[in-house]
Parts: sequence; structure tokens; C-alpha cells
Amino acid sequence: MKADIVTIFPDFFRGPLDYGITRRAQEMGLAKIEIHDLREFARDRHRTVDDRPFGGGEGMVLKPEPLFECLDAMNLATHEERAAGGAKQSVVLLSAQGQRFTQKVASELALLDRIVLICGRYEGVDERVTEFLADRELSIGDYVLSGGEMAAAVILEAVTRLLPGAVGNEASTQQESFTVDSKAKGSNGADSTCGSNGLLDYPHYTRPAEFRGITVPEALMTGNHEEIRKWRRQQALKKTLHNRPDLLEGAVLSEEDKKYLAGIGRDRDEKHNF
Repeated sequence: MKADIVTIFPDFFRGPLDYGITRRAQEMGLAKIEIHDLREFARDRHRTVDDRPFGGGEGMVLKPEPLFECLDAMNLATHEERAAGGAKQSVVLLSAQGQRFTQKVASELALLDRIVLICGRYEGVDERVTEFLADRELSIGDYVLSGGEMAAAVILEAVTRLLPGAVGNEASTQQESFTVDSKAKGSNGADSTCGSNGLLDYPHYTRPAEFRGITVPEALMTGNHEEIRKWRRQQALKKTLHNRPDLLEGAVLSEEDKKYLAGIGRDRDEKHNF
């Protein structure tokens, strides 16, 4: 995969891209990441890339000319070709107004041959960039950052680790929070003792079995795979209900799952009534 980052702060990426999975993927030849300084495509002596918006308003907005010229130099497929699915490429504008970035979106991007991440800055970008240059807008959360550089690093980390070979044990990427595995066994998506399948991940414990008086749950010590699977599934359901109940709406739940969740609900009601 080729990834291009368009930014006015190219030095920002000297740290985030030099460690962990992102560095490993580059060294293995699985990913090639190139940083483009947007100011190199400005045509005035001050290398101006922003301007005040028509109609007034607070702050500055990134101008269209440098962005269009920067992407022209990349020799990408046209906006129309990408929209028609004729090229495995995508131009992504990082913006607080964008679609929320999720594990599902990361999986979609990981299937492409090339992605371009445009780091928004100031109060946003000229709308012509959004309509006629970018294929999609993405946001990493419901909050506002000063620019898209941090978001670009987050998205690259999430996407790169999904490239085949980037993670030592590829099965681990199918057993994490938010991941839905269509090949998972069983109605609740549990394969062997693992597989949260769209829920938050279950809790993990390591040695020692007892630490400061706190012991590892007995179910994990039995060696009984079915008992371990059941415990992990229930803990994933419990954590999801507590931290991210919205994920349960799209999760595939077995009758066993529903019964367990109903029991948690009853326990809460009884405590509240008491």
C-alpha cells in the first residue's frame, strides 16, 4: 500500500511513523508512506496556503489551489474514476465534519492500493476540495483538533496493522474490540475461546495467578475451553454494556447472550430499587 500525507507540518510525522507496526510495515515493504509539504505548492513568496473565507467568519481556511496542485502531482486516478470504483485509491480529507472513523472503515482502507490523507487545518478547507477532490471526509472522534496530523497518524496505525503480514499473528486482529469476523464460528462469533466479534474485547490476565491478594478468575484456570469461551463472552458483553452500549445494537447476539444481558439488567434494576 502507498500512503500519502498532505500537511503544512511535515516534521510532525518524524516520530509517529518511526515506531511500532507502522515502521515494521514500511521496513517489510508492505507500506510506503510519503509526506508532502503543502507549502511547496504555494505560488507566492510567503508560501501562503490559507485565506479568509468569503462572507466573513472567524479564522482562516485552506485555499484550493495548493491542494489541487499537490494531488495533481501525485498522478492519481481522477475523482470520477475513483468514485466509479475504477481505481483502488481514495483521497481522504481529515475533518471534524467527517464520518466517524471506525474499525470497519479501517478495514475498507486496508484493501486499497493507495490512500491520500489531507490534513485539514485552521477553520477547515475550501469546500471545492471537499466536493471535487476528496472522496470522503473522516473524523477520529466527536471533538475538535487544531489540525488533521494527529488523526492521520491514528488512521495510518489502524490501517497499517491490518495489512497482511504487518502483525506477527494475523489472527489477533480478528479477536480485538470492534472487529466483526464474518468467518467466525457460532452464532455469537466465538471461535475457540476467542472472538469478541463486534463487542469490546474481554479482560486479559497474566502470571502471577495471585497479585496483591487479587486472583485470576477461576474460569480461566480450569483448562476447560468451553468454560473459558463462555466466561470471555460474558465479560465482553458486560464491558460493552457498561462502556459502549451502542455497539450492542449492531452485534450478533445468541439467545445465551441475550439471557445474560437480561440478567445484568435485572440486577441493576434491583440495586436501583433497593
